Amino acid sequence: MADSASHSSPTHPLRAVLHGLRRDGFFLILLAGLVLLSVIAPGRIASYPTLVDWPTIAALTGLLVLTKGLEVSGSMHRLGHWLIGLMATERATALCLVTAAALLSTVLTNDVALFVVVPLTLGLCLITKMPATRLVVFEALAVNAGSALTPIGNPQNLFLWQLSKVSFGEFVMHMLPLVALLMVVLLVLTACVFGNRPIQLSGEQKRAPLDRTLLGVSLALYLPFLIATDMRHSGWAVLVVLLVFLMLRRRVLACVDWGLLLVFVLMFIDLRLLADLGLVRDGMHALGLEQPKHLYWVGIAASQIVSNVPAAIALAEYSTDWQVIAYGVNVGGFGFMVGSMANLIALRMARDRKAWLSFHGYAIPFLCIAAALGYVLLFRGHAP
Repeated sequence: MADSASHSSPTHPLRAVLHGLRRDGFFLILLAGLVLLSVIAPGRIASYPTLVDWPTIAALTGLLVLTKGLEVSGSMHRLGHWLIGLMATERATALCLVTAAALLSTVLTNDVALFVVVPLTLGLCLITKMPATRLVVFEALAVNAGSALTPIGNPQNLFLWQLSKVSFGEFVMHMLPLVALLMVVLLVLTACVFGNRPIQLSGEQKRAPLDRTLLGVSLALYLPFLIATDMRHSGWAVLVVLLVFLMLRRRVLACVDWGLLLVFVLMFIDLRLLADLGLVRDGMHALGLEQPKHLYWVGIAASQIVSNVPAAIALAEYSTDWQVIAYGVNVGGFGFMVGSMANLIALRMARDRKAWLSFHGYAIPFLCIAAALGYVLLFRGHAP
């Protein structure tokens, strides 16, 4: 009870957030960038709140709370026990989780897929000796690959689909060759990295207690929240979620990674201020984006700097070739962690300060492979 009380203290979560942000290198880089951009254009400071995509922040807030509810309820810990009973080896478990993450991302979007799979992974790794960080890294790669398939898999695809006015099936067929090859490479890499050793239980084998009320509330709110968010009512939806948890299980709110939300707010402000600089706009015009090959490589490179969603939006201002843009920005989700918002979410959820090192060790080589495959499909194969 004392532990529960301490977590419900109003000052404890704030101290934890501030302590975490002081040690978060990416947050400090974004903060330094904001200070620099504010010095360059002080007249824009008053408009900073309008630069933030608040519906996205609201949707992210709700998902953070709901998935934390599932995790704190003990359900993911128990699901991990069940999964251990089905999977005999670390390789089989890793392949199962990576495949599940990729499949979920095609219909639930890449970030929602992570909110489902990563808590399960962390719960499983609590009771086994499997490497949690490496599993989360491969799941991040999986959701980037899987979400590229459909118009609803990620925000940049949704934007390009609406822009192109093609059918759902036509979009999928254009992306299918790339996604199929990426998944083959990823599954082969997964099989090589994770050994065929039997799963070993750690010292702590006792099942976590199950909070049935918390589990029921989290599950009951999950689908309605996704539907309300899809209908552009994320603000009201997150308000309902926060009120329910505040009344029933406020300790869950104390466990949420609120620092992640601040990172995303800073990302929106920094990237949009950067995109508005005259020097950046002039540079875009000088890149020869009317040439498909230039457009493809710029899509990949821009994603490494400003993330693939802003890159897709920016490139659409200079070209209507949605097929090439779609390949470029989806391939650009690999590589540096900023390439995709899903990467940032996964690394934060991993709860390992050195996770970014492991991520880049796999994601940068994977970017090189993906870029080569995309180039061949677009310009040496049968893709448009």
